[in-house]
Amino acid sequence: MNASTPSLKSRLKAVTRVTPETLARPFGRAWALTCYSLFDQGLLRILWTNLEEIAPGVWRSNQPGPRRVARYARMGIKTILVLRGVGEEAHFQLEKDACARHGIALEVVTLNVTKAFPASRFLTLLETFRAIEGPFLMHCKSGSDRAGLASALYLLDQGRPVAEARKMMSLRYLHLSNSDAGILDVMLDHFEEAQAEGPVTLEDWLKTSYDPVRLTEDFKAGRRHGKPWPR
Repeated sequence: MNASTPSLKSRLKAVTRVTPETLARPFGRAWALTCYSLFDQGLLRILWTNLEEIAPGVWRSNQPGPRRVARYARMGIKTILVLRGVGEEAHFQLEKDACARHGIALEVVTLNVTKAFPASRFLTLLETFRAIEGPFLMHCKSGSDRAGLASALYLLDQGRPVAEARKMMSLRYLHLSNSDAGILDVMLDHFEEAQAEGPVTLEDWLKTSYDPVRLTEDFKAGRRHGKPWPR
């Protein structure tokens, strides 16, 4: 394959591209639902939702399809916070369309499972938590890692203890701390270490002490709670 030949991944992305215009065309919505069900694993999430209320009026889940967005509207959800980012993929365009149909506001703060973002990204997340209308729901694809971290940060921002926040990133939600997503657990370790030295809020720690370089180094070295741990 030469440099000018599209890769299989790029060709698949082109074929499964969905836009608002796609949803408006005859059979376009059916194709978008097919792409969502097959290529985004939507079929696996028909019954398994990973849905839980982590605090009064604050919910987490995996990626919802249009029917679940309608159900969330009936539950009284006012805002959905997407942690996957935006794009011309079926899952996002269908969700955006469903939210518009059911009067749910849509917010986006993109997180990553396997790398340490700069503090500004997490501060944006905290600002979003405080500004959006509730009740609200946050989600990523599977509802395990990004949704787990965001849930943990929400609780910490509310002044809840780290031990409680850690429960948001557990096997109960299919989060595996010994996988690449374990870097998220090390982030909580660092905040816990800072709290042991003296009272500090999550926001102040992010602004003054959070170090993504050290976080990445500690994770690669397999250090948790200041000690080596099996990787």
